Amino acid sequence: MAATAQELSREWLAGLAHERRASPHTLRAYGDDVDRFIGFLALHHGGRVTLSLLQKLQPADVRAFLTHRRKDGLGAHGVQRAMAALRSFYRYLEREELADGAALKAVRSPKLPRTLPRPISEPDAVRAIDDAGENEVPWIAARDTALLTLLYGTGLRISEALGLKRGDVPLGDSLTVLGKGNKERAVPVLDAVREAIDAYAALVPFSGGKAEPLFLSRRGGPMSARDAQSLMQRLRGRLGLSTSATPHALRHSFATHLLKNGGDLRSVQELLGHASLSTTQKYTEVEGARVLAVYDAAHPRAHLKPGS
Repeated sequence: MAATAQELSREWLAGLAHERRASPHTLRAYGDDVDRFIGFLALHHGGRVTLSLLQKLQPADVRAFLTHRRKDGLGAHGVQRAMAALRSFYRYLEREELADGAALKAVRSPKLPRTLPRPISEPDAVRAIDDAGENEVPWIAARDTALLTLLYGTGLRISEALGLKRGDVPLGDSLTVLGKGNKERAVPVLDAVREAIDAYAALVPFSGGKAEPLFLSRRGGPMSARDAQSLMQRLRGRLGLSTSATPHALRHSFATHLLKNGGDLRSVQELLGHASLSTTQKYTEVEGARVLAVYDAAHPRAHLKPGS
């Protein structure tokens, strides 16, 4: 039987690696957190940290450790991760019937500050869409314009946009999307989105059936999220956009600009496919809801043609 905390920690990490398939990054981070905890206990109690000491852990010990780490400059995310590591370690000890984690259960993790999404401004969103059409290969130019217009005009996740099939074209007045948790939602389709998709579909040089992906790579395979990220990276360089200008930022922009132009939280929640209204509330600090105006009127790109 392992006698020291270090030996127990190594056994715990080995279990995480082989039984739970934890990533190397998680193993390094968790291992470092528990090593620091063991080192702190050794100083705090003035001696080697044995199983007996781990069994006697008190909430005050945990709070003292967290205070120590905060003084070292560890932020809320780091403290939360440290608590997750310690709880995982003590769950291992409980499974092995060596110690219980009552002391950790008595200490609450810090609340993380709400981080608001960083949308692209309305002018920059339009600039990005317009500049995407500057590719020297016509069908690639049409594809990039269509993809960004779709993301900004519907608020789809990049995976949802890239999941569209050729049989989905031509788009109707609304699009049925299967989102997270296999939850279906109907998303209105603006004229600008529909026309951009039609223009792209007419230029695709590769044959394919209705079940084939709509968005294709340069070689004719399915376009990947990495391809979309590379597209936005090129646009950031050409247009001087912030590093926060990513494909997902267009989804944030869709929500933020709708709210700014008269949309209410509940309706935007439905359009985004959020299970909880609290998730949608990240997009605004305004409390209460305003009635959703006609969708075409609310979205800043509603009356613009692709490339305009």
